[in-house]
Amino acid sequence: MAGRAARPGRVLIVFLLGVAILYGLVALGGNWKPALGLDLQGGTRITLVATGDPDEEAMEEARKIIDQRVNAGGVSEAEVTTQGDTFIVVEIPGKNRSDLVDLVTRTAQLRFRTVACSSVAPGPCATATPPAGDPSAIPSDQPSDKPGDKKSDKPGDQAGPSEKNRPAFGLAGDKKNDGKNSDGKPSESASPTVAPLEPAASSEPPAEEPAKTDDNAKMALDFMQAPDQASIDAYNAYTCPSTEPPVDDPDKPLVTCGVGEDAAVKFLLSPAAIEGTDLTDASAGVPSGQLTWQVNLTIGGEGENTFEDLSRAMVGTDQQFAVVLDGQVISNPGFTGVIPNGQAQITGGFNEESATSLATSLKFGALPVDFEDDPSSEDIGPSLAGNQLQAGLTAAVLGLLLVMIYCLVYYRGLGLVVLMSLVVAAAITYAMVLLLANTAGFTLTLPGIAGLVIGVGITADSFIIFFERIRDEMREGKSMRVAVETGWRRARKTRLAANVVSLLSASVLYLFATGVVKGFGFALGLSTVIDLAILFWFTKPLVSTLARFKFFNGGGELSGLSANTLGLDSVPASVPAGGKA
Repeated sequence: MAGRAARPGRVLIVFLLGVAILYGLVALGGNWKPALGLDLQGGTRITLVATGDPDEEAMEEARKIIDQRVNAGGVSEAEVTTQGDTFIVVEIPGKNRSDLVDLVTRTAQLRFRTVACSSVAPGPCATATPPAGDPSAIPSDQPSDKPGDKKSDKPGDQAGPSEKNRPAFGLAGDKKNDGKNSDGKPSESASPTVAPLEPAASSEPPAEEPAKTDDNAKMALDFMQAPDQASIDAYNAYTCPSTEPPVDDPDKPLVTCGVGEDAAVKFLLSPAAIEGTDLTDASAGVPSGQLTWQVNLTIGGEGENTFEDLSRAMVGTDQQFAVVLDGQVISNPGFTGVIPNGQAQITGGFNEESATSLATSLKFGALPVDFEDDPSSEDIGPSLAGNQLQAGLTAAVLGLLLVMIYCLVYYRGLGLVVLMSLVVAAAITYAMVLLLANTAGFTLTLPGIAGLVIGVGITADSFIIFFERIRDEMREGKSMRVAVETGWRRARKTRLAANVVSLLSASVLYLFATGVVKGFGFALGLSTVIDLAILFWFTKPLVSTLARFKFFNGGGELSGLSANTLGLDSVPASVPAGGKA
């Protein structure tokens, strides 16, 4: 018992420090008001009108994809519904959210191509016509991309578009495959021409039977070195920025423009080397130890081998690999390392909004329905009147006060523990709501408030079970200090079982429901987790600390553990530290 005597105070101090840190994080966010949902605050309504004659199944699939997109960042509880045969209505909490129109309507047709020419680095398009498939036919008085050719000394001659924002594409920290041998010299795989892979295991000498380069990779690399004359003529006749949407045929070369700041940059691209269907995952984030956002891609299927072959051939060169979304170049990075497993990162020029938007669109794929170009967007008011919110909050506060009063009357001194625990639980809940609003898009709706209020009942139930266990142990003749520890061991199992059931229910609602029901499940799960934290790291240590004081262990009438309360003739005597009951 003596070994445990000093622990409760330490646990309380550490827990309260954690609460202080939690509020420090809220202060860093600078927002002290929770984000409200559609029913309490209103938001933006975007109405999409489908073209053609889509069937019901296609419309439902489009609705599900859009719902995944707008709710991918957290628990914003955006509502996506179909109306009639041609309308999909998206309602997003928060005013002036028309910035999400592009995210909602983007078809996300993704392809990967090599860059043969661009208006910043013309390459073969600035020379006389080379014979198709013969990169060595470039006249000697013009710049060449062949290995060993002297690069221009003028700054920017070899740079890609928007050099200050040029992304890096490759595996971070891939030092083994950075295009150099152990002696620091460039390896054959760093050549900008088509490079063979490592020789395959064979009975023939490796030099006579090198491993075969992937057909798609070879095609893309050949075109990059020597585009055909028709493609060069089309490139030279094209003007950027263009008002006409590009025709993105995966089997043909593509002349197109960039997006955003690079909208005036023109590109000639190879036929598609990798299709977007080979993209198995996409996410946005800030790598550990860095400050800039990046988009993480994982490419599988046949595209994984193509990706590796392209990276081996292009790493360490000025050649670029275009990420083409809906026919426009959204990124034209160079490889910084060989990518043997299909996992790569696009970095450079991203902020949180642009990285998240791109990753979300790519992850959830293309829409099966085409929509009109200019969807309507309007601000909408809250669906519930202000007095309903006020009534809900009043009911929550009144219920909390009634629980506190009941515990003070019934448990007396121990009721103070309930009071302090509920106050701390409310403080943690409010801080978590604020943090989640800033980091996960959590919005507080009336069903969400209901989920948090139910959490108050769960927390009060935890106190009752614990206190009644203590009373039972004291009725068996144990002192309060011993009864707290033995009663805790029994009450802990009961509360863990009950909270696990509550968490399972909340998880089912969160995973399988949508809209406000999903938010209710999230709030219920959050309040249950907070209940466990309060019970283990605040209530129990606090009761163990109070058990040292005579007011509680002496059986006073106001302690809640008097002889009359316990139904005994006298309260069991307190046991000194290290003694036995």
